[in-house]
Amino acid sequence: MNDLKGKVALVAGGTRGASRAIAVELGRHGAHVYVTGRTTRTQRSEVDRAETIEDTVDLVAAAGGSGVAVQVDHLEPAQVEALASRIDAERGRLDILVDGLWGGDSLMEWAKPVWEHSLPDSLRMIRLGVDAHVITSHFLLPLMIRRPGGLVVEMTDGTAEYNAVYREGTTLAFYLAKTAAHYLAIGQAAEMKSFGCTAVALTPGYLRSEAMLDAYHVTESNWRDALVREPYFDISESPAYVGRGVAALAADPERARFAGQTLNSGQLAREYGLTDVDGSRPDAWRYMVEVHGAGKPADATGYR
Repeated sequence: MNDLKGKVALVAGGTRGASRAIAVELGRHGAHVYVTGRTTRTQRSEVDRAETIEDTVDLVAAAGGSGVAVQVDHLEPAQVEALASRIDAERGRLDILVDGLWGGDSLMEWAKPVWEHSLPDSLRMIRLGVDAHVITSHFLLPLMIRRPGGLVVEMTDGTAEYNAVYREGTTLAFYLAKTAAHYLAIGQAAEMKSFGCTAVALTPGYLRSEAMLDAYHVTESNWRDALVREPYFDISESPAYVGRGVAALAADPERARFAGQTLNSGQLAREYGLTDVDGSRPDAWRYMVEVHGAGKPADATGYR
């Protein structure tokens, strides 16, 4: 569990969900983790949920790691520049950057074409999913390219193959915001290659995030009760699953073979021999295509 000892990580947007779990697993494996976000114990973002960046750091500590919470709005260049200066002053390096910035789910109106969807909400989603990631890259990547071995992980929703076709029922701004991660990873990988650094995009599967569990009125301990309402939830995975995958990827000295690719949690689990917290190995995106997308009855047999 010390394979990342001495490494410095930043999980941008680490307040909840997959990014929170990634911060915990990086800390568990020895990295010192900076966790940024907009929601603290004294101030909530527009997402208006109870999870805070301090809570995430407490979970890192409970896992045996070390970390620090820094309130940052990554759409504000001055705040991101100050974050980079702080990491430089305190640690003098950055080895792992996980960009999980988002917070736009509540802005999405399902099944509305772009001309019917709220224009301010559409533009806000693009700002959250694209602009914030570019601003973060601008100020943090100079710390990473100082030494070879750096890893950038751009979090997204859906594999590159799955997102190659527009998702029926989604909205154009959401689609643009999430598919942007594929191209961010391709571009960053190319620009950072000569410095010995690697960039990838990464998607979890059907994630049992805090918000998703709340939506189905279940908890992590009884999540299967949600199958009555949504049978396809049988392929779902805990946030720890993708967190374990990122920790393994960060510790892999040969990770450059994935540069510019979009990876997924099930793929990393197979690559590194990992399982979810229940001992299973969900293969969500194959299931999405072969079962859900094909209109077959929900049955995760052979997919976890």
